[in-house]
Amino acid sequence: MAIGALKDIPHEKHQKSDQAIAHHYRSPDERRAEGKALRDAVPREAHGSWKPHKDRRNPVEIIIESNEGRLPQLVPIRFGRMLQSPFAFFRGSARLMAADLANTPNSGLRVQACGDAHLLNFGGFATPERNVIFDINDLDETLPAPWEWDLKRLTASVVIAGRHLDLSESDSARAAAAAARSYRERMADYAFMRALDVWYDRIDIERLIEETPDEEVRERAEKRIEKERMRNVVEHDFPKLAEQEGELPRIKDNPPLIFHPAGELAPGLTTGYTEGIAAYRESLAEHVRVLFDRFHFCDLAMKVVGVGSVGTFCAIALFITKEDDPLFLQIKEANASVLESYAGKSIYPNHGQRVIVGQRLMQSASDVFLGWTRGKNGRDYYVRQLRDVKMSVIVEGWDVRILRAYAKLCAWALAKAHARSGDAAMISGYIGSSEAFDDAICEFAVEYADQNQRDYRALVKAIREKRIEAAVES
Repeated sequence: MAIGALKDIPHEKHQKSDQAIAHHYRSPDERRAEGKALRDAVPREAHGSWKPHKDRRNPVEIIIESNEGRLPQLVPIRFGRMLQSPFAFFRGSARLMAADLANTPNSGLRVQACGDAHLLNFGGFATPERNVIFDINDLDETLPAPWEWDLKRLTASVVIAGRHLDLSESDSARAAAAAARSYRERMADYAFMRALDVWYDRIDIERLIEETPDEEVRERAEKRIEKERMRNVVEHDFPKLAEQEGELPRIKDNPPLIFHPAGELAPGLTTGYTEGIAAYRESLAEHVRVLFDRFHFCDLAMKVVGVGSVGTFCAIALFITKEDDPLFLQIKEANASVLESYAGKSIYPNHGQRVIVGQRLMQSASDVFLGWTRGKNGRDYYVRQLRDVKMSVIVEGWDVRILRAYAKLCAWALAKAHARSGDAAMISGYIGSSEAFDDAICEFAVEYADQNQRDYRALVKAIREKRIEAAVES
């Protein structure tokens, strides 16, 4: 219908249309009130304790089950990395905590959840405009789910990190409470922001520096950021990861962490992975395909990464232009989210697509090369640049000030991510403006850190009794 035809619509129909819009629209204050009303069914204090479910399964059994489909020769490396400390164990036990979180209270409000929101899954990276921002940077487990699950995993990781640093129990707990308070305050801000302002909001490097606790830490952060900005693929990554063999470069083998697959591991090898690369190309936006088409595939090798991902099919692929301009892409296997059994199945046919859609929804800006594909082995993958001014923290040597500041920063990034997909006003209304929710989440975090310690000891015992093989890297 032409716009000019609107003048012919009877006045009564205009009124009905206006009423329908008014009924659909609810002000932030109205939505906050709706969120507050949810406390009648699930009081905020209900979040404040952790007790194992009476039917809680043996944690070692769940961890062993999570090895299904992984490369058997790499599983001992995974267990060796989890064995390093309770903090490392926590990083590799997202599936275990997902089962536990499913038995905790939640308000009924859902967001696009990270699924594995611990401290080390946040960090800095470059936007397509070459600005450096801070955000969630690992979304392998992303899925729509209760927002509380992410916040509880984050705050539990704060307490576990504090214990890892030998901080006092009170300091560790206060850092977790500071994270909960940061989430509450930031969500309150997002509740009254315009929708576009929420969408465009980002934690850029200048805002990050402002959050650091003192001048010395700020200077260290600025030097680290400048160093990462100066690194580039040609001068740093290429000499480290590749070598010239004949006319084309080849990725260097460094077994067992980097190696070239053969046989059943690489059914696409004989065709140069052409089918998988073509499917990945189709997942890219059309304008990015023009850029990607300038590069030509050279080589692919398996690369062991992280803790929770060890044993899955993760690889790096080297592409070059005719001018020997290299591009490294990371190809990570995407399985069903650890949340799926408790929050519902993904609506996407490819789990790589699930990860990428969730990543674009939760991050303020994303890598232009994000895409997905499916291998000839039937496995789903997502693709991103291997490194692009990516910065992850190293917690060793932190004091309570740094842990507290970093925990608040991660909670801010989490609130921003949740506000992009969820109803910030309703979440804020449920949380409220007092410290009641902060205290409850802090109590949960401390008690779940105790549970993590018990589960870690169970793993240690299983390894000592040789029920599980662990390979400790030198």
